[in-house]
Amino acid sequence: MTIITTREPVGEPLSLAEAKAHLRIEHTAEDDCILGLIRVARDHLERTTGLCLITRTLRLALQAPCEEGLIRLLRGPVQTIDRITLYDGQGTASTLPVQGLVFEREGPPARLFMPRGFDPARAENGIEVDFTAGFGPAGADVPDSLRRALLLHVAVMFEYRGAVSLADQPAALPAGYERLVAPFLAPGL
Repeated sequence: MTIITTREPVGEPLSLAEAKAHLRIEHTAEDDCILGLIRVARDHLERTTGLCLITRTLRLALQAPCEEGLIRLLRGPVQTIDRITLYDGQGTASTLPVQGLVFEREGPPARLFMPRGFDPARAENGIEVDFTAGFGPAGADVPDSLRRALLLHVAVMFEYRGAVSLADQPAALPAGYERLVAPFLAPGL
């Protein structure tokens, strides 16, 4: 199973102004560093939770759905299923209609059930599911507790900026971070 981003989010869940206000910084000398820390904090949170904070389009590539015709979409929250492509034994692509599929957003993870009578042999060389995930297109759409976790994380990394390079961040997680993020974790993470 492979998940790739086919359309990147248009922004970050925190603005530079929000992060600077939290850090109580009024000058511009650290702006590039702070922007980098926002990206690192968001990337860390998304990797550890399976969440997409800002809306983006993803492609899940699988060998085949499980025997029950179930596909687990391990990134979320899933907004829409956009396209399902099946590859036969010769590698020829065919599109499976999205209408009529059973899609459970509740989770995590969201689950997609292939239609009754689906023949897994149709996807002999794999299946791709294109979907849109994220809380929304703007930082204001991200739940407050996740935004607070990001602000705390940016602040801790900012304190370590002289000792730990941006490439080696995150250096540490702040106290309370896990409690803020815990309600959004998929079981088993």
